[in-house]
Amino acid sequence: MNETKKKTKLKKKPFLILLSVFVVLILAVGGYFLVTKTNLFKKTTNKPVAMKKIEVKKEEVDYEAKVFMVGDALIHWGVYHDALQSDGSYDFKPMLQYIKPMTTKYDLAYYNQETVLGGTGMGLSSYPRFNSPQECGDAFIDAGFNMVSLATNHTMDKGEDGVLRSVEYWKKHPEVAASGQWSSYEDRAESVAKIYEVNHIKYAFISYTIWTNGLETPYGKDYLNNVYSPEKAKADIESVRDKADFVIVAMHWGTEYSWNVDWKQEEIANYLSGLGVDLIIGAHPHVVQTVEYINDGKTFEVYSLGNFISDQLDVDNYTGLAMEVTLRKHIAEDGTTTNSVVEPKAELLYTVTSQRRGWSSDFRVKTYPSLNDSELRNYLSLYDHYKSIVNERYPNLTWGLTWE
Repeated sequence: MNETKKKTKLKKKPFLILLSVFVVLILAVGGYFLVTKTNLFKKTTNKPVAMKKIEVKKEEVDYEAKVFMVGDALIHWGVYHDALQSDGSYDFKPMLQYIKPMTTKYDLAYYNQETVLGGTGMGLSSYPRFNSPQECGDAFIDAGFNMVSLATNHTMDKGEDGVLRSVEYWKKHPEVAASGQWSSYEDRAESVAKIYEVNHIKYAFISYTIWTNGLETPYGKDYLNNVYSPEKAKADIESVRDKADFVIVAMHWGTEYSWNVDWKQEEIANYLSGLGVDLIIGAHPHVVQTVEYINDGKTFEVYSLGNFISDQLDVDNYTGLAMEVTLRKHIAEDGTTTNSVVEPKAELLYTVTSQRRGWSSDFRVKTYPSLNDSELRNYLSLYDHYKSIVNERYPNLTWGLTWE
C-alpha cells in the first residue's frame, strides 16, 4: 500500500515542475509585453503634439464722435436783462430752446463763453467790462454743451476775483471740458494734461487767447488767463499729443468785425497744425469767417464762428455759424490706427429779438432756414451772402445739419 502511494507522488512531481516552469514563462512573457506596452504608451503620450495654427482674422473698425460748435456767448446788458426773473434770478434757457434739440444729439458740443461768469455776487456789468450771471452757464449745460472755451480778451474784466469765481463755477460741472482759466499753476497743469474719452476716442482740449484788451494778469498768476505763446503751446501740445487720438484747440484771435482771415491767424494755425493739432476752433471777430483743411488735410480749421448770442444790434453780429465735424478713429486689420476730422457740415444761426421800450428783448437763437421775413427781412439773400464767406476756402462744404 505505501509503495503504491510513493509511486503516485513520483509521477506527479515532474508534472508539477513542468507546470511551474510554464507559469513562470507565461508570467515572464506577459510582464515583458506589459512593460513594453507601457513604455510605448509613455513615449506616445510624452511626444509633443503638433498644434494646428488657427489664425483669427482682425476686422477693421471705426469709432466716431460727432462734434457740434457754435460761437460767442457775449452777454450784454440786454441779454441778461431779458433773462431776469421776478424773483431776482436769471433764466437763459428760453433763449436756447430752438438749439437744444440739436445740441443734445451730439457727443461733444462746444461754445465760447466770451464774458466771465463772476455771478451776481460781485455785480453784473456789460460792455466794456463784462460780468455775467452764472445762470448763463446753467442754460448752456442744460442745452447739452459740454466743451467750453474760457480764454478771451474779456477774461480779466473783473480782475482775479472774477476769474476765481468763474473757475469755481466750472469746477462744479466736471461733465464739461472747460479750458482757459485756472486758479493755480497746479490746476492749469492738471487741466491741460487731462485726456477725455468719448466713444472709445481719446481727446485733449486747450483754449488760448492772443488778446487781453490790455488787462494783463497779476505778476506770477498768468494761469488766470491762458494767453497764447508759441513756446507755451508747444509744451502743452507735446504733453498730450501721444496720449490723445485728437487734440482740439480753441483760439481767441483775429480782427474784430472782419470777414477776412488775417496773417496772424494763418501763422498760428499752421504752427499748431505742425504740432499735431487736429481741430482748431476760432473766436473773437464776432462775425463769421471761412473754414478749410490745412497741412494736407491734417487739420480742420474754423477761423471764426461769429457770435452765438449777443446784443450788438447788427445783422452781421447777430449771425453766427454752427459747425459739425466727425472725429473718426479707424483701426485697420493689422492694428494700424488712423485718426481724421471728416464730414464737415455747416448751418447759419441768427439771434432773433423784439424791441420793447427802446431795448432788445425776447432773445431766441434760431437757424436761418427756420426764419421768416418778419424776423429778418431778406433772410434768404443774407443766407447766401454769409454762406459765400464761409465757403471761400472750402467751396465743397456741406450745408444743412440734420438733427431733426
